Amino acid sequence: MRLLLDQNLSPRLLSAIRDLYPDSMHVREVGLEAADDQTVWQYAGQHRFVIVSKDADFHERSFVLGHPPKVVWIRRGNCSTDEIATLLSDHHADLLALDLDAAASFLAIG
Repeated sequence: MRLLLDQNLSPRLLSAIRDLYPDSMHVREVGLEAADDQTVWQYAGQHRFVIVSKDADFHERSFVLGHPPKVVWIRRGNCSTDEIATLLSDHHADLLALDLDAAASFLAIG
């Protein structure tokens, strides 16, 4: 499973989750740090990424457009990178289930 971390998440998060999600990237690493949601959405779909964001816009977009890409919506306000890493680790099985579920478009965690 490949995660694409949105701009609202720290790129440092990658080092904390790399063991569980080895091919994951941050939007900065793929030149999308200033891209709009549509561009990030298209990139993620074309490159088989699951978008991880604290932004409800991607969650709402998944309702309208379906998938790909799939979306993991982190429903937490201000929190540390370590807390987000723990969430992604604790919900690893849920994220894998999302990836395998042909009908599912998003997962909310928090």
